[in-house]
Amino acid sequence: MLSDINLKIEKGENMVVLGRSGSGKSVLIKCLVGLLEPDEGQVILLGQDISKLDNKELNVLRKKVGFLFQSAALYDSMSVRENLEFPLRDLESKPQDEIDALVKEALENVGLADAIDQMPSELSGGMRKRVGLARTLILKPEIILYDEPTTGLDPITSKEISKLILDVQQKFHTASIIITHDVECARITANRMMMIKDGLAIAEGTYKEVSESENEWVRSFFK
Repeated sequence: MLSDINLKIEKGENMVVLGRSGSGKSVLIKCLVGLLEPDEGQVILLGQDISKLDNKELNVLRKKVGFLFQSAALYDSMSVRENLEFPLRDLESKPQDEIDALVKEALENVGLADAIDQMPSELSGGMRKRVGLARTLILKPEIILYDEPTTGLDPITSKEISKLILDVQQKFHTASIIITHDVECARITANRMMMIKDGLAIAEGTYKEVSESENEWVRSFFK
């Protein structure tokens, strides 16, 4: 349950939404892409009110939004190459050599060009997240939604993924919303951040501003 959330993100900005499990973070991004419909209020995505779009129009808009799932959501029966080709299945007019180039470029962007013919079961957790991000990048989204990008990773790999989020921001100038309960990920990636507790926005600002909040519950996150 979310209440009175007012979130605006600018092009090229990383916005972190930080909170404990069950606080409403994932509900927020589901509302953003129309998977859940809010009871009231508006969701304006890339200048369009999604409540006024039919399914076809909404699907066209969703193609401009990249989504990195918490689990990476790779197809286990497909190789890395096939996983990256999958979002391109609607582009039947593209010749195979152009598709090959897009796949190679996407993997190079996440430092995994050598993994192109491996299966997901052969990859570490961090590598799976990178492949998931490469698949997200292949359609050149204007916005990327990261759902708990460092969950289940060791501290070193978590820091690598956080820095990769920064690399993507700087190279592609995408707007990103990063849903996390990882304070270190927030510190590395956030231009701005919002803290949510029980569906309410408790604090908003830069990492420094939020970490120095007068709210005791907010400050406890950063100890």
